[in-house]
Amino acid sequence: MIRPHKQVPAQGVCVGPEGMGLPYAARKTGSCMDLLTISPLSWEALLCCFLAAFVIGLERQLQGKPVGVRTSSLICIGTYIFIAMSASVFNEATDPSRIVGQVITGIGFLGAGVMLAKNGSVVGVTSASAIWILAAIGVIVGLGHPWLGVKMAILTVVILVGVNRLENTFEFMQRGVHHKLKKRQGAQAPKGASPAEQSSE
Repeated sequence: MIRPHKQVPAQGVCVGPEGMGLPYAARKTGSCMDLLTISPLSWEALLCCFLAAFVIGLERQLQGKPVGVRTSSLICIGTYIFIAMSASVFNEATDPSRIVGQVITGIGFLGAGVMLAKNGSVVGVTSASAIWILAAIGVIVGLGHPWLGVKMAILTVVILVGVNRLENTFEFMQRGVHHKLKKRQGAQAPKGASPAEQSSE
């Protein structure tokens, strides 16, 4: 008696309903690519958010200010995610521009948290402004202009560093709150106090 021949699929070939005749290697490669896919987000946009936040946060951190690299990165990337995800659910009944307004409101509360009154003067306004511009860069990247966000970050650092050097160079620009606060603390500081103890920033 002749037994019917049983067909055996060739080694390395997928014969299931997900892909008739596709090699297992190709199926495995597709699975790996799915793991790396973050649609509707973009790796390029996330990289630009990190670069923009890094240059601003590094300047703040080197100056001993709040909003360092870690905080700046989270603010910028978080804003980008909100904007990108709102655009992905756009339809006739939704308005993604409302998300931008809500982000601005939330960032306002976050910026207010780094400002405080000290010896009769308000300090931390520059760091709050840095938070504001970080959120704006996240919106820029979320709207599809990633490298424009990096350019805006570089411009921000130029302003922060450039104005600081101008204030230290020209006496007529030393009438701001921080210089008055330094002079006041320098006069009140005990003799022998270190410069770090006399600094208000």
